This record gives sequence, C-alpha cells and structure tokens, in this order.
Amino acid sequence: MSSKNEWFTCPASSEDGRTIIVTGRLDVESYRARERNNIRVEVTLPYEAEGEFGFPSEADAELMEKITDAFNAALKGKNTALLTGIYTGGGERNWVFYTFSTESFGGFLNRALAAFPQLPLKIYAENDHEWAEYDEMRAICATAADAAAMGDDADEDF
Repeated sequence: MSSKNEWFTCPASSEDGRTIIVTGRLDVESYRARERNNIRVEVTLPYEAEGEFGFPSEADAELMEKITDAFNAALKGKNTALLTGIYTGGGERNWVFYTFSTESFGGFLNRALAAFPQLPLKIYAENDHEWAEYDEMRAICATAADAAAMGDDADEDF
C-alpha cells in the first residue's frame, strides 16, 4: 500500500441539491489491485445540520475529525481496510472504506471507536468488485483530483 496518503477535496451536490464536501484519496492503486479488496463499507454518522448548507456545528465537526483521526491511526501500517472517501453535508458524515472482509473490518471499527461514546452509526456493506463508488467520486471531483495529483493545492479554497 502506498504511503503517500494524498487527498483531494471538492464541493458536490446531493440528489436533493444540497452541498456536500467530498474528500477523496488518490493513492489507492496498489490496494485496489488486490482482487480480494472489493468490499465497500460505508460508515455514516448523522448530525444536526446547521445553516443553509446543512453543515455540522463546530462541536460535531470536531467529533468527526477525531473519528477520522482514530480511523487513520487504527489503519496505519495495516491492510485491513483503506479509507477512500469522506462525504460531509446534508446532515451526515459518510466514511467510505474498501476491505477484504466484513469480519476483519468490524474488529477494526470496534477498536478504532473504543474510546468514543456510543455513536448512532449506520453501517452498509456491499461487494464492489469494480470500485464503482470510488470511480464515481473521482469523476464528480475530476478537476480537484487531477490538480491534487499534479501537486497543486486543489483544496486551498475549500
């Protein structure tokens, strides 16, 4: 797995027209190349949307960043799963992972979140052999992803 840990960020719209901030990982090819890493798991945390854009409060945003940090720390140096995307807006934060086993992923999730109070998470998993969700995210954010891949500071304005 690559240690580059390169990301891009771009605004997108939900199906109901609300703004969603998308953060996607660029360095996925070595993980994606392993055929067994084809189960997509989405972990969603609802929050009370604020303002016209439906973004989280400062306290909710801080909690979500701590959760993201916990996910990254628990995955560092491991091949259990790869966090490929984060969607925020419209009253929810959605972390998207690819893994080879829902059982292994469940253990990772429990370890990563052990320090947090019980959270109202929704967890969804499905086989995604083609990495369709990842490719769709990249297509939605093609300009930002291309700029980030070329070394530009694509998320400077976001």
